[in-house]
Amino acid sequence: MVDPASSFLGKMLLEEITPVVMVLRTPLVEEACLKNGLTFVQMLQPFCVFNNIDVPVRTVSDQPYRLHKFKLRLFYASDIKQPNMEAAEEHLKQVVTHAAEKGLSDLHTDPPQLDDLLAMNSELLPLWFKIFNKELIQTLSFSEQEAFDHPVACLLVVSSKDEQPINKFVDLFNTNQLPSLLNDGVMDPKILKHYLLIHDNQDDSSEKATNVLTEMRSTFGINDSRLLCINSAKDGSEERIGSLWTPYKTDASPSQDLGCLLNVNDVSEIKDLMQDLSSKHIIPHMEQKIRVLNQQVSATRKGFRNQIRNLWWRKGKEEAPDAHNGPMYTFSSIESQIRVLGDYAFMLRDYELALSNYRLLSTDYKIDKAWKRYAGVQELMGLTYFMLDQSRKEAENCMENAFSTYLKIGSIGQRNATRCGLWWVEMLKAKDQYKEAAGVYFRISNEEPSLHAAVMLEQASYCYLFSSPPMLRKFGFHLVLAGNRYYLSDQRKHAIRTYRSALSVYKGNSWSFIKDHVHFHIGKWYAFLGIFDVAVKHMLEILACSHQSVLTQELFLRDFFQIVEKMGKTFEVFRLQLPVINMSSLKVVFEDHRTYASIAAVNVRESLWQSLEEDMVPSLPISRTNWLDSQPKYSSRNYKDSNVCVVGEGIKMDIEFKNPLQIPISVSGVSLICRLSARSEMVEAAELVEKDAQAHPYESASGQNNDAEELRKLTSNWELNSGVSPFTLSEVDFSLRGGETTVVQLTVNPKVEGVLKVIGVRWKLSDSVVSYFNFDCDHVKKKNVRGRKKPMQSSSKNLNFVVIKSLPKLEGCICHLPGKIYAGDTRRLVLELKNQSDLSVKNMKMKISHPRFVIPGNLEDLNIDFPSCLEKNSNSEHNGVQPNSSKQPNSFLFSFPEDTAIQGGTTFFWPFWLRAAVPGRISLYLSIYYEMKKLSSEMRYRILRMHYDLEVLPSLDLSFQISPCPSNLQEFLVRMDVVNRTSQESFQLHQLSSVGYHWEISPLQPGGVICPLQLLIAGQALSCFFKLKNCRKSSSFEGSASSHSLLQGRDVRLGPQGSNKALFNVFSSPLADFHHYERLHQITSIQGLQGTVDFILISQLPENQADHVPGGQSDLLQLFSHHSCHCSIASTSPVWWLMNGPRTVHHNFSVSFCEIRLCVTIHNSSEEAVSIRISTVDITSSDGQLSDVAAAAQYPMSSENQAGWHDVSLGKDIKVTSDVLGTQSGKGVSSDVMAPFVWAASSSTRVELGPISTIEVPLKVCVFAPGTYNLSNYSVHWEVKLSGDPVFAGDGTRQLSGRSPGHPYYITALQSP
Repeated sequence: MVDPASSFLGKMLLEEITPVVMVLRTPLVEEACLKNGLTFVQMLQPFCVFNNIDVPVRTVSDQPYRLHKFKLRLFYASDIKQPNMEAAEEHLKQVVTHAAEKGLSDLHTDPPQLDDLLAMNSELLPLWFKIFNKELIQTLSFSEQEAFDHPVACLLVVSSKDEQPINKFVDLFNTNQLPSLLNDGVMDPKILKHYLLIHDNQDDSSEKATNVLTEMRSTFGINDSRLLCINSAKDGSEERIGSLWTPYKTDASPSQDLGCLLNVNDVSEIKDLMQDLSSKHIIPHMEQKIRVLNQQVSATRKGFRNQIRNLWWRKGKEEAPDAHNGPMYTFSSIESQIRVLGDYAFMLRDYELALSNYRLLSTDYKIDKAWKRYAGVQELMGLTYFMLDQSRKEAENCMENAFSTYLKIGSIGQRNATRCGLWWVEMLKAKDQYKEAAGVYFRISNEEPSLHAAVMLEQASYCYLFSSPPMLRKFGFHLVLAGNRYYLSDQRKHAIRTYRSALSVYKGNSWSFIKDHVHFHIGKWYAFLGIFDVAVKHMLEILACSHQSVLTQELFLRDFFQIVEKMGKTFEVFRLQLPVINMSSLKVVFEDHRTYASIAAVNVRESLWQSLEEDMVPSLPISRTNWLDSQPKYSSRNYKDSNVCVVGEGIKMDIEFKNPLQIPISVSGVSLICRLSARSEMVEAAELVEKDAQAHPYESASGQNNDAEELRKLTSNWELNSGVSPFTLSEVDFSLRGGETTVVQLTVNPKVEGVLKVIGVRWKLSDSVVSYFNFDCDHVKKKNVRGRKKPMQSSSKNLNFVVIKSLPKLEGCICHLPGKIYAGDTRRLVLELKNQSDLSVKNMKMKISHPRFVIPGNLEDLNIDFPSCLEKNSNSEHNGVQPNSSKQPNSFLFSFPEDTAIQGGTTFFWPFWLRAAVPGRISLYLSIYYEMKKLSSEMRYRILRMHYDLEVLPSLDLSFQISPCPSNLQEFLVRMDVVNRTSQESFQLHQLSSVGYHWEISPLQPGGVICPLQLLIAGQALSCFFKLKNCRKSSSFEGSASSHSLLQGRDVRLGPQGSNKALFNVFSSPLADFHHYERLHQITSIQGLQGTVDFILISQLPENQADHVPGGQSDLLQLFSHHSCHCSIASTSPVWWLMNGPRTVHHNFSVSFCEIRLCVTIHNSSEEAVSIRISTVDITSSDGQLSDVAAAAQYPMSSENQAGWHDVSLGKDIKVTSDVLGTQSGKGVSSDVMAPFVWAASSSTRVELGPISTIEVPLKVCVFAPGTYNLSNYSVHWEVKLSGDPVFAGDGTRQLSGRSPGHPYYITALQSP
């Protein structure tokens, strides 16, 4: 802690609690002094402060001490009175107002930064704070209970020009001129008097003054009389010393020459006068007074006897009612004498003596309940403790007691509490207790009017700033409180200053509501002062206040427009936040060699288009292959870094605007801000890109102001020269409801070649505010990305476009493409291409992403009648295989005929076939490549990209189950399940066709029907059964399933007999082509096997439903084709066999057993030779008969090696009877009977079977008793020879051999009569 005397509080006490000298003067004295522009007191004031005085002082102790600093306070007798409160308040208001006027220029500067505020210290605070505090303290001057404001001495001043000067001296000390403190008995009227004679050397010689001085000395004494000569300076011949009085003459004008008639000798005499007055008169007088009073106090109050007497005398006063001032204390009362003793000791720096008397007096006042006097003594005790630098806690307790007591007594102690608080604050500051000091300031503010409270709160805020660590939130909050009090006191300039300082705290944090409050009121107050530009700047900060209520948002917006209206002109703003632009959603859409048929195509990922066009777009060289080739202009570095667009083709930018408010706003005149530098040669344009980036670095540190100015210039130039501008701009007007977001598409259309730069966007808010917004490259998302991904470029590059000359451009669409369609729906569409330019295009190619859904047709298909053209009796032939197309599972590359060209200004049509293959949402992508007939060095080809979304709804589900026929090796039993998955549509089943390997469909019974039900209503399921027969006679299979030569089969009409509708040819285009892609898509792991068959189910809608289905056309008959490919007819075993023989025999078992001859027909369906072994097994049980159950258990039907077969046991349904052995029911047989049948001949037969061949193997069985028997107790072993391709099981594993149990074969033996 610093020395208390050198602290601010110590200096204040040395200035404010000092001896007062009362001045009585005649009018001629003032007249002589006013020649220098000074009053008499003002003339002496610079010499009342003694910083180098050395005066020994001895009060009550025998040990003297020395005073090195001293000060006298001079007042006219008329001024020694308590100030008028109204006048004092007005004076304080003038102090605050004057400070605001001096800081008016700071209102136009930027608000202070937080770092600058943190670097401040208490010495850098505004000086007027100290002035205000001092003036506020002085409003309590000359109170009756405080002796340090009572005059210690009286200086009587008479001019040598006065008549009868001695009488004047006597008359001056008249009771009528004395202050009330003397007249009312508050202070002792017998004060020290000093007589001064003023002589003006400008009037006459000093002889008269000398005579008067002699008379004064004889009358008043030699030591108390003195002569002072002034105005000794000659006109302009003396050195000017007016700067001495400048600090004391605050109301002097700069041109006023203070002390103009006072020379150095006059100043020296004045200095000697005041030094002698203080050191030889006032200080000794105060010493003597202290010693006398101390003797009196000691005689009456000190000592044990006196203390007991005092307590006895004051007994009973504790029960008296409170009196704020207590009883009336005259100057002769012991309490007044103790107070004078204490104050005199304090003024002479004898703090120990002062403290002891203050303690003594504090008890008396407390007992007397003189609370105001008690609080005053406590206040002085706290200051004394501070100056003694002892007991910090005691000092603070005294100040707390004084402050609380002042507040306790009400309004009469309110200002005293303020003074006590101010001294207390400085005491805490001296000890670096800024946080506690801020709390005292806040307590003071609660007791003062608004203006005074504002100053206190502002000082409290800086105390929080100077705390360790800084309490920034409280700093800003108290600044706002202070600003609000300033505003209530009509001090808007101070309110602005405090609110601006508070912004440094709230800037960059999430305290939105307080920031809005501060900005809004600063804007309002600036507008009140007429500083509209700064007012609008602050109002702009609160426009996007989405967190505020609707009423607050309306208030902010209304006041903002009112301020703008007062400006009398359209206000221009850079980066207005209303509406808010979402830079992350900004998209740039332009067309170079890539053009788009719709917005949907634009939104597709570039990587998807590139993968689709990979084998269609030629690889153009970027450099010359020989000296005859011209170097492409777009191959230069600058040209490659820029985007390319074509004259007359617009560049579109999608910008998202959002209204952050909950109230509607109106936005008009939204347009881009661009600059186009036209050049006749593209080489110059390419070089201009780099120069433009260097000359206009918008992303550099040039600042937002430069950007805004540049945007204004560009907009102004375009508006003035819009008729001859090298580009055209679109303008959009829109309104946004509360919280609404909209995407606006803005377009710039270049008219000439050159370099076009898109700089920003402008708009007008409610026809009164124009805003400019420049694009930031870090947020621009370019839609067109050329080739591989490049690193993010600067703004000057990303939004630069090299404009080349006009080129042909195709516009296209697929006519009548439905948005929704049922699965299987097959229809004809038309591709329409328009060439709006004057030049023709050629060498056209097309790539389709989903040929399973869309394929191109032939030009002749435009004029055919669909679907009647597909009928078998139709004379039209449609080839599905096109020699100029490349068919792959995931894409389709189609080349238009070589002579195809689209002339300028014409429209070109080409047929398309659509089939909805599967349900779901399907995205179709088409790219059409074309070249210009007149090759351009800038761009040789262009691509038209088309994208459509198709929603396919479920219609019919189709499934097949195929099992070998047990009665014929070349026939299969097929179960077809059809389910109508729609919710309200019905379908007419028209035709079922088989495709591949000469398969023929036939009903189960000759002359029967496959599907007796033709109409399948919504939600209905249908199962149909039919035979599938292989009609091929050759011994080997031919070729691959991908050839159209194998697409042969049979078609059957579905529905009841008698229908005469024509069948459709499934081997003609487009059904054959769609079936080809279905086979590619439905490929399975057993594709390589020859045992597969494809089915095509053709259905139609009833004629009365065609106009009700999605995408339906009432005037056309719709066709639905459902394809099921790779339906397997092959088992995992390459060997098929069938046992042939009689089913019923008659024999006389009483004579002999019955011998039955059988034959097993075996077929090898593989491409390899197979070794086959047939093994028969004779199994007997304990009862001598093989039961069906036991046989089934011994030879279970394996689902792994056999498909489509089911073991049907007849044991539960057939009774086996025999006349010889008796009748038995069910499977039970007598245990004493031998086996009823055995296999005859060899038990194992081996044969070799070639590829795709059949052989018959004879077998014989002997039956011993009549009955029905299952002859399945044999097995077939096969082994494939290792030559050629191996056989694979359905799960993909290699299988070269196997064993299959015998098929059930039931034979009935009957007893012949």
